[in-house]
Amino acid sequence: MLLFCVMPLHAKWFGFLTHDREEFVHARQMYSNGQYEQAIQELSAYIYKTKNIKRREARAYRLLGLSYEQLNHPEKALEIYLEALEFHQKDIPLLLAAGSLYERTGLIDQSIELYNRVIELEPDNAEALAGLANDYLQMGFYSQAVSYYEQYLQQNPQADAIHRARLAYAFFRQRDFQNAFIQITLAKEQDPHIAEYWLLSARAYKGLRMTKEALADLEIAIWLNPAQTELRIIKSMWLYQLGRQKDSLQEARDVLKDQPNNELALFMVYINLKDSKPKQARQALQKIKDIGNDSFAYRVADKLLQ
Repeated sequence: MLLFCVMPLHAKWFGFLTHDREEFVHARQMYSNGQYEQAIQELSAYIYKTKNIKRREARAYRLLGLSYEQLNHPEKALEIYLEALEFHQKDIPLLLAAGSLYERTGLIDQSIELYNRVIELEPDNAEALAGLANDYLQMGFYSQAVSYYEQYLQQNPQADAIHRARLAYAFFRQRDFQNAFIQITLAKEQDPHIAEYWLLSARAYKGLRMTKEALADLEIAIWLNPAQTELRIIKSMWLYQLGRQKDSLQEARDVLKDQPNNELALFMVYINLKDSKPKQARQALQKIKDIGNDSFAYRVADKLLQ
């Protein structure tokens, strides 16, 4: 008799579990379909319908937080993640979601703390290693960034080129131009269509005093992103440093054809003409001053015109 009394209870409990699973699956489908507001409603109902915190699943919290992120509500997403971590302190996907969101919102100290908690649980976690590398790079702690990027890339040699480019930049900021060149070359081989990679390669070459190669890579960066005027200004500066004043002046004047009020291009005109044609040089300075921007170029022009 006892057996027959127990069986319906088990059947009823199994039914509740099945129903719960269906609710979560439907909410997840709403998220996959891009119906984030509906997903938030269903996930909130799913999580908070019980006072038993053990049944507040980490995966549901994470999906709820991601839904808020998709709707550009990072503060609400963080609130959800932190609430979830009170109940699921060692849940790696939750720790990573919160750490990544802290990183993207500029809360680097908090991001590092959460990524380190992941590393304590799983020392080879690739996402945490990359996250720590990015955080330390943003903070300007380049040796630590290098260490974490190298660990990450050792485990993920086919990782996206951006990670090698960031490692190259960390080396570059340490004035380790040789390693910067090696890593940015690997990044260029993976993705040769990114102008910033060619610019960093050019800078590494310049640091190695290989000016011909530096200018060649800079030319490719300009070709890949002709709208980025700053690249052409850099070219004008480098040509001037090489003593190629005629070419430097022409580059600056080419920029001014498209952007007559470009202060840096006007300043390069001044630099190139100040000895040979001082009147035209001062005219370039006067135009910078007439533009009236409270910029570094304006302050220098004002000083030189006194």
